[in-house]
Amino acid sequence: NPPPVYPLAARRRGIEGTATVRAEISAGGDCLRAELKKSSGAEMLDQAALEAVRKWHFVPAKRGSQAVVAWVEVPITFKLEN
Repeated sequence: NPPPVYPLAARRRGIEGTATVRAEISAGGDCLRAELKKSSGAEMLDQAALEAVRKWHFVPAKRGSQAVVAWVEVPITFKLEN
């Protein structure tokens, strides 16, 4: 899965943080719903994290050998490198 796009405005201002996204994953591995569980402290980072997770494909959860719908929590860290 591609990393989230680091918003240019946040990058320019030196804003970093970790957003935790809670996502409902289908039996096929697609994101059905994504919501913010814990904010990074910056709305633009939170939105970038949500957008990224909504586009990702996941390995579905299984109950026995059957793929099932499940919720996962995904921490997305935005860190500036020097």
